[in-house]
Amino acid sequence: MTSKEIRDLSLEEITTKLRETRANLLDKRIRRQTGQVEKTHEIRVLRKDVARLETILRQKGKAAPAAAS
Repeated sequence: MTSKEIRDLSLEEITTKLRETRANLLDKRIRRQTGQVEKTHEIRVLRKDVARLETILRQKGKAAPAAAS
């Protein structure tokens, strides 16, 4: 996912997507250890997606209390 796509999501959608991406990352890591992953680059892509999701979630979380004040 790109940053622009993530910014268009609501906080709940970002949280859900983050949970799904982390689960997918865990599955890929386990499968890599057992030698079942053919596309190992997907692990790196998932890690970067998690970082993007967490960053934007934090930015939106800080922006929400400031808007309420």
